[in-house]
Amino acid sequence: MFVELMPFLASRTVHITVAKVDDKMLRVNVIPHAKADENPALSTPLTFTGSPEELDAELGKHLAGYVQIQQRTANTLAEAKATMEAAAKAAREEAKRKAEERKKAGQKQSPTATTAAPACSPSSTSAEPAPTAASTGTLGLFPTTTPEPKATQSKGGAGCHCR
Repeated sequence: MFVELMPFLASRTVHITVAKVDDKMLRVNVIPHAKADENPALSTPLTFTGSPEELDAELGKHLAGYVQIQQRTANTLAEAKATMEAAAKAAREEAKRKAEERKKAGQKQSPTATTAAPACSPSSTSAEPAPTAASTGTLGLFPTTTPEPKATQSKGGAGCHCR
C-alpha cells in the first residue's frame, strides 16, 4: 500500500484514516491535501470499505490507480493552464498590434484627408433654388407641397459635390 502512495507523497501530504464499520468491515479514507496554488480537484478523497482481508488484497491496486489518475489530472490541469496563458498572451499581443496599426492608419489618413479634399465654397459649387412663396407659406412639421429637388453643379473639379 505505501509503495503505491510514494509517487503521490512526493508532491503532497496524504491523511489516511481507518475506522471500524462493524465487526467484519473497515473503512479507509485517503485524503490528499492540495497545495495552496493547486486546483481543489486534486484533493478529492478516496474511501474504501471492505473486510480486512479484502483491503489487504485490493487496497494497493486501487491506490495505484488512484495515484495514477491524480497525477494525470495534475498534468492535464497544468497543460491546460499553460495553454490558456499562452492563448491569453497571444490575444493581448494581437490586440496591441491591431491598436498600433489603427493608430498608424489614423495618422496616415489625417494629413491626406485634409490635403486631398479641394477647398469648395457653397456659393461656387451648388446652385440651390430660392424658396418660393408656396413652399414657405406653411409652417409645420410636414410641408403641404413637395419641394423641388436641389440641383448641384460642379464648378472646376469633377469630384467636388459640396453643399
